[in-house]
Amino acid sequence: MSKAFTPTAAKPGVITANDLREGHNVWMCEDGWTADPAQATLFEDEAIAELALLKAIGQSDLVVGPYMVEARRGPNGPEPTHFREAFRQTGPSNYFHGIQASKQCEAANV
Repeated sequence: MSKAFTPTAAKPGVITANDLREGHNVWMCEDGWTADPAQATLFEDEAIAELALLKAIGQSDLVVGPYMVEARRGPNGPEPTHFREAFRQTGPSNYFHGIQASKQCEAANV
């Protein structure tokens, strides 16, 4: 298991999880959960982030596997700092073909 990430002002973070019904990645925002990572709440304070993560864990009827990940401030909202999170933002994978579903649509001009 990887070491838990603790956000700071220098290294803020966002909370991500999987939507229980759809299985897609979601990010915690002020109103609940969003499929748009740019709308995610950016946490800079460890105590506030811990409380938000506990709230997310308590929402097991909505999401599964919530955890905090490092993010950076971008021009349009939070952006991932790690390739794994950037990959998760591209959408569900088409495991049968081994490519991201969004890339498959682009290739098929959908």
